[in-house]
Amino acid sequence: MNDSSWGAPAGTGFGGPDQGPAPAGPAYEGRQAAQTRPMPIVSDVPAGDNQDDHDRGAAQPSGPLFRDETPHEHPQEPMSSPSQPASAPSPRQKPRQKKSAGRDLGAAIGVGLGLGAVIIASLFIWKPAFVGVIAVAVVVGLWELTSRLQERKAVKAPLIPLAVGGAAMVVAGYVRGAEGAWVAMALTALAVLVWRMTEPPEGYLKDVTAGVFAAFYVPFLATFVAMLLTADDGPERVLTFLVLTVVSDTGAYAVGWRFGKHKLAPRISPGKTREGLLGAVAFAMGAGALCMQFLIDDGIWWQGLLLGLAVAASATLGDLGESMIKRDLGIKDMGTLLPGHGGIMDRLDSLLPTAPVVWLLLVLFVGSA
Repeated sequence: MNDSSWGAPAGTGFGGPDQGPAPAGPAYEGRQAAQTRPMPIVSDVPAGDNQDDHDRGAAQPSGPLFRDETPHEHPQEPMSSPSQPASAPSPRQKPRQKKSAGRDLGAAIGVGLGLGAVIIASLFIWKPAFVGVIAVAVVVGLWELTSRLQERKAVKAPLIPLAVGGAAMVVAGYVRGAEGAWVAMALTALAVLVWRMTEPPEGYLKDVTAGVFAAFYVPFLATFVAMLLTADDGPERVLTFLVLTVVSDTGAYAVGWRFGKHKLAPRISPGKTREGLLGAVAFAMGAGALCMQFLIDDGIWWQGLLLGLAVAASATLGDLGESMIKRDLGIKDMGTLLPGHGGIMDRLDSLLPTAPVVWLLLVLFVGSA
């Protein structure tokens, strides 16, 4: 509202035929102060989620709509008139809330250290034990994924053939390489098709489609980790794969939480930022150069830079891919098995698509022996 709407200029009386009586104020001493009425106080009830109210011009609350807005007046005081000086900001204004990490860091670190100890021990003591760890992770991940699909979408992907075929797929990849992994994948898909025939035909197509997708997404991609292990320096290759993926995720989380301002993919994962992606790239490339130089036989530091860049990209895409799945299912986490992390699938999201990338680049850089 501009100043001219509050009354006519001095010397023109109390308004022409098109103007109502001028409001009371110091410029019109002839009027009684009792004739004035305070402006009504706008309710301080928070605004609802209905955007139509805003589009129709409905009254908005006096408090700030967003955290970064600064209220211009105290919500319990009447609006000041033009004749009154603007009031100073209220000293009781709430301070900006401190950023929160968004999860139980203590539990997350404890669980992460425990899993790391199991992985390192099985990896360097006896290779088949680590293959067993991969198989167990695959079966639990399949159980989480199929359970969420049935709960949220009424899709019944058959778990038993998926679990048996998934574990066999990991073992076949370790024993027979890529050829064994593809054969096991084909047999698992066939088992899903046949197993679902024991139930009524309604929903058959969506159930077997989900089953084949689950077989590819979890056990087949995890088979590349077992294939990394078959080389002479297999434990070092698997360790490089794990370190680069974890460092990429950690760099993205730390930099994004501290400096993140620009959203990376707000419709898929609002918490991810472009600054976080840069942090993932920087951390992974640095770790990649060190790992290739000191862990991988015949590795060169510049190869580690390329490897780290590829890992940061694949890990980010894997994380976004599972975020897309969880958004479609309407859930936050795939499970609650790991305190501070969610479920097994919430930890495998960036590892699964990164495994074939690392396997391929290491074969190109230093061979498969």
